[in-house]
Amino acid sequence: MTGRDTDGWRSLDARTLLVHCAWMAAPLGSLALTALATGGDLDLRGWITLGVIGVVFAVITTAGFVTWSRTRYRVTGDSLELRTGLFTRRLRSVPLHRVRNVDLTANPVQRVLGLTVLRAGTAGSAGGRSELSLDALSRPEAVRLRAELLARAGAVSAQDPVLATADPRRLRYAPLTFWVFGGVFAALGAVWRVFDGIGIKPWRIGFVRRSFEEFGHSALWLTVPLALLAVVVTGVIGSVLLYAENWGRYRLEWTDEATLGVRHGLLTTRSVSIERARLRGVALREPMLLRAGGGASVRAVAGGLGNREENRKRSAVLPPASRAEALRVCAGVLGEEVPTDGLLPHPRVALRRRVVRALTWCVLPPTVALAVLGWLLTPVLLYCAAGYALLATPVACHLARDAYRALGHAVRGRHLVVRSGTFGRETVTLRRDAVLAWTFSDTPFSRRSGVVTVTAGVAAGEDGYRIRDMSATEAAGFADTATPGIVTEFLDGSPLADHPRNASDEARI
Repeated sequence: MTGRDTDGWRSLDARTLLVHCAWMAAPLGSLALTALATGGDLDLRGWITLGVIGVVFAVITTAGFVTWSRTRYRVTGDSLELRTGLFTRRLRSVPLHRVRNVDLTANPVQRVLGLTVLRAGTAGSAGGRSELSLDALSRPEAVRLRAELLARAGAVSAQDPVLATADPRRLRYAPLTFWVFGGVFAALGAVWRVFDGIGIKPWRIGFVRRSFEEFGHSALWLTVPLALLAVVVTGVIGSVLLYAENWGRYRLEWTDEATLGVRHGLLTTRSVSIERARLRGVALREPMLLRAGGGASVRAVAGGLGNREENRKRSAVLPPASRAEALRVCAGVLGEEVPTDGLLPHPRVALRRRVVRALTWCVLPPTVALAVLGWLLTPVLLYCAAGYALLATPVACHLARDAYRALGHAVRGRHLVVRSGTFGRETVTLRRDAVLAWTFSDTPFSRRSGVVTVTAGVAAGEDGYRIRDMSATEAAGFADTATPGIVTEFLDGSPLADHPRNASDEARI
């Protein structure tokens, strides 16, 4: 259903007009329920609603038809061109040699109609300024055009195997993510905002008010655990459904020798292409709950995926899965297996700093607050303060030790490996030739302890990856070993050889 002119210009799929009318589902559904409840006898408000829907439908359909009829695209010998506009004609052209990724996405309505949105990203497309979007094409046409763009951009036939595909067994890792708890409260917050936006006070709704009253007059020792259990069960179900929707039909493969392709999505399909030349490394992510369950996820450290927020959304190459599978995917993406065990440890003072932070920020403030309130109000709170301190102190010290044990760095062949974190542990493997700069940062406290935080600057991913609390006497030497030549001039006879001391407490090399 895609037309073609004699000079090579092609039109978008005509079924795009139906997508523009998808908004009608909600008001028509509400109107149908009203008619069903009243036996088909609509009042004046119902007829006015129907009339407004008809007028808006006519306006949107006309605007959509004009946009569709005046939008054309074509692939020439060296560029992808898009022509739009009715009164003011606009022509955008992207050289094919600058195309870095071609993404295919489809929301549920587009999937029902067999349509797909194609987005071609180019070098320097951060923020979407150099991205062309074709909304929308038929699925076969989008797949064919994607292959054509990648081939014309210099890709060759694929020889590498498929790295990973969808596996229902991964669903067991879904409850080990943030959404098992955060998703429930996020959903409740969204419902609250909707009610508040239309002028309804949720706490004034009859059954809500009665539920809170009954909850307050019941046995709290029983109802509170049951409420927490209900939140957990709801979160587990929601996280599994969300995982299935986001990562259904998942496939990770080298579509050719120069392009890594990721496709996933059950209702809304998304396909992301990452050029091998812009791939700088991988990040193995192990949040605390997922790590406790033996799982991990993988992100690609790559350029050309947009700004930092877009990069985080588009760089995921493996959803939460077993750690063994995550390591296998890391090796497949890097093209070789890079050991991440046995990293160089950090000085013991880093452990002391983490223990002090944990006690200062997690144990001391609540204990002092409860003690002050107990002194002012009731002695019961004094016992609560003592109990909290006794329980929280060993937990904080354990987490501090875990954070210290996670610290590590090493040079492994062509790669630099960095690991840190306890709540959100991350092991980053970077190509050494991708590091463009080093930043040495300290504070008066870290300077006194003889440690420094070193950041490897990379034009990809998070733009910089930190090696926290390294020995100040070893930092510059390690940086020179990882990337010979960048810091060599600072090693001999420079304060940076021992520690980056300057007025701003930070030196960029």
